[in-house]
Amino acid sequence: MKVRVTGKQPNSRDCFVCGLDNAMGLKSAFFELENGELLARFQPAEGHQSYPGRLHGGVSAAILDETIGRAVMNHNKNGVWGVTLEFSMKLRKPVPLDREVVVKARITSENKRTFEGTGEIVLEDGSVAVEGKGRYLKMDLGRITDGDFEGEQWEITVCDDDPQEIDVP
Repeated sequence: MKVRVTGKQPNSRDCFVCGLDNAMGLKSAFFELENGELLARFQPAEGHQSYPGRLHGGVSAAILDETIGRAVMNHNKNGVWGVTLEFSMKLRKPVPLDREVVVKARITSENKRTFEGTGEIVLEDGSVAVEGKGRYLKMDLGRITDGDFEGEQWEITVCDDDPQEIDVP
């Protein structure tokens, strides 16, 4: 099913999940979709493996947690982020290293201070490899980090191959 992309979320320099200058990082891109979901994608490297040819479960946890935590930005465009309070996941199938990893996430409940969300790593055939769910505290970015994070590290990187629509499995 094709879904229209309504926005792209920023990347940082050094974050393991979204940092563009982190040599061991995932360099993930995050796309806001018209259906309210957030879609992340990245191409894993050999350094992200556990068993040969398989994505490490800890990397699966990191991308799921980040994507669910960022989903709140679809609803709150005023610098509100999700800080993880609880996170759990179920590993259902191995995630191969030799193709792009696609993650979908959404908010399932929200109040003034917290929100809950779910997400999954989806394989090319549409099957779910890993499921995650979590509860997050809403916080302003300025309260999460020391220094001028937005001025020093935070930018939207537009690429020629950024999609206008995404085929969501």
